[in-house]
Amino acid sequence: MTVIDGDVAPLLAELPSAPVELCAVAQGLVMLPNLAAGFGIPEERQEERSIHSVSDILRVLRQHDDRGVEQSRRVTSRVVGTCRHFALLACAFLRHRAIPARCRAGFASYFVAGSFLDHWVVEYRHPVESRWVRVDPEILGFEFVAAPHDLAEGEFLTGGEAWIRCRQGRVDSSTFGVDGYPENFGIGEIRGNLVRDLAALNKVETLPWDEWGRMAASYAGKTGPDYDELMDTIAATCASDDEAALAGLYASHDLAVPSGHL
Repeated sequence: MTVIDGDVAPLLAELPSAPVELCAVAQGLVMLPNLAAGFGIPEERQEERSIHSVSDILRVLRQHDDRGVEQSRRVTSRVVGTCRHFALLACAFLRHRAIPARCRAGFASYFVAGSFLDHWVVEYRHPVESRWVRVDPEILGFEFVAAPHDLAEGEFLTGGEAWIRCRQGRVDSSTFGVDGYPENFGIGEIRGNLVRDLAALNKVETLPWDEWGRMAASYAGKTGPDYDELMDTIAATCASDDEAALAGLYASHDLAVPSGHL
């Protein structure tokens, strides 16, 4: 999803090199769907939020404004996209500058008090410290948290982190869901983002609403203890940071995104 095709590569020629600056570039290219109409963006452009690959996102951006991506767009020339678009573009820019990076699917605690809302962020490998730095490109420069360029523990939970906390009784699964959709809250949402996070760690960054395998059955409450045991395995593997284990698990148990699904 983050491969930069040759026809759009010139748009990235003047990218900065610092990780947070690269994430900030992504912020200047995306307009959230719920804000688009207020800025006069036509309804038909809502389809842009379903674009899967970065190269296709860049082609749409080029149609609206053909300058380099380091130039922040006016709001009507930005691609209409979700939090996943911010994270995916940032991830692509980081990788383009040879900085190890990955998208994470999970939940943010900082938009609505008492709720963990469906959200995507990006991580990059710290050049000195042995850790991944978690960044929310969407809120850089805003005051939702003290340091959106280095999110504190618990401010954002990956699908696996949310699952483990629920299994331990530390959080209530009913507080996890999709903003504006009260019917889309609960343990099924956590399972869904856990599977999406595993895919993202295998460089298959799906849309937030893509479903495959037993995800639909999980949302409908039709999976049993065996599926929850599989979620335990996925959560532990995602936390392990073991690339071989992540790849092996992703390739099994109907967890891989089917060919032609995206």
